[in-house]
Amino acid sequence: MKSIDCAALMRDTRQIGIRLGLDWGRALAREGITGAQAQMLLHLLHRGDGISLTALHRDTGFSMAALSGQLKSLREQGYIRAEPCPEDDRRKLFYATEKSRRLQETLDAALDRTKRQLYRGFSEEDLRTLERLQKQMLQNLSDCGKANPKEVSNL
Repeated sequence: MKSIDCAALMRDTRQIGIRLGLDWGRALAREGITGAQAQMLLHLLHRGDGISLTALHRDTGFSMAALSGQLKSLREQGYIRAEPCPEDDRRKLFYATEKSRRLQETLDAALDRTKRQLYRGFSEEDLRTLERLQKQMLQNLSDCGKANPKEVSNL
């Protein structure tokens, strides 16, 4: 039996992420936003209430630095607004604006097209398995800092 090429799996996973970003970028170019910005907007729109930078980081997995830059750009374009947090003046809460609400249908449609393309030919069982495996990979990565260096080197 042929051994699994884990390096190829990692390259393929990276390529999937890159291609998804490019696909979203093309679909949303006329709106002047990137795929990452669209993800943040959809998160804000579907959430409904304000969200802090820390909560957005936790929910989306984007780095704080990347989020700060993306949010600044979205604010400058009028897609989101920031208000002081009532419980803590040092924090800001971010909210979707009417401009982003008008864009929601376009964002949802672009996401639906991408999902249909990406998961074409997958059964429901395939998708459940993929979901479980992705969650396991994310857990493994979050455990990586806690792992014994000898265990990590055995990969």
